[in-house]
Amino acid sequence: MTRPLIGLSTYREQARWGVWDQPADLLPSDYALAVEAAGGTPVLLPPSLPYAESAAAVVTRLDGLVISGGADVDPARYGEDALPTTFRPRPDRDAWEWALLDAAYGRDLPVLGVCRGMQVMAVHAGGTLDQHVPDLIGTETHDPGGDTFGDTTVRVAPGSRLETVLGGAEPVACHHHQSVREHPGFTAVAWADDGLLEAMEAPGDTLRIAVQWHPEVRADRGLFKALVEAAS
Repeated sequence: MTRPLIGLSTYREQARWGVWDQPADLLPSDYALAVEAAGGTPVLLPPSLPYAESAAAVVTRLDGLVISGGADVDPARYGEDALPTTFRPRPDRDAWEWALLDAAYGRDLPVLGVCRGMQVMAVHAGGTLDQHVPDLIGTETHDPGGDTFGDTTVRVAPGSRLETVLGGAEPVACHHHQSVREHPGFTAVAWADDGLLEAMEAPGDTLRIAVQWHPEVRADRGLFKALVEAAS
C-alpha cells in the first residue's frame, strides 16, 4: 500500500545550526516522526509565493494536511488590534496557511490543526481568538514558558469524532497563550478542567479536527493515525 503524503506547514525563522545563522524553513521533528509512525510520509510546506497558486499546486499532490503550531495569528485577520501580550505575527505564514486551507477544502482533503493550527482554522472560518489566556483564567498553566509543556486533562464530548480517536479524558501537552473564542462551522468537542476550549471538529464525512494541544509530543499520536487513515 502506498503511504499517503501528509503536508506539514512550517515556520520561516532566523535559525542557527553549524556555522550558519540565517533564515530557515523548519519544523520540530516530532511532527514528521508522528506522521511516519502513523504510516504516512511527511512533506514540509514552507510559505511559497504566489500563495494561492502554489497551495493549489501542492495540495493536488497531497493526501492530507497538518496546520502546525507556531506564532500568533495576526489579530487584523479577525478584526482586532494586537494587545501588548500578542507576539509579532508572521504575515507570510498566515497567508500561506489560508491558501493551503482554501485548496485543501476545495479538494475535500483531511485536515488536522495543531495549537496555532486550531486558531488558524477557526479564524479562516470567520471566528475570533482570545489573545491572552491568563486574562481569562488567571493563571499561565497552559503556557509554562520556555520550551516546556503544561499538563492539561481534557474532557472530550461523547459521540464526537474526537472521542472515537482518543476515548475519554486525556492528559495532553499544552503550550499556548491564546485560545479560540468563536469557531463558525466547527463544533466544540474538548475542554480543559478550567473550561478553556481545547478541540473542535467539522461535521461531515471528511476528517477536519483541530486541537489546542500538541499531540506530536506525547502518546496521543492517535490523531495522526486517524489523519493518515483518512488520507489513505
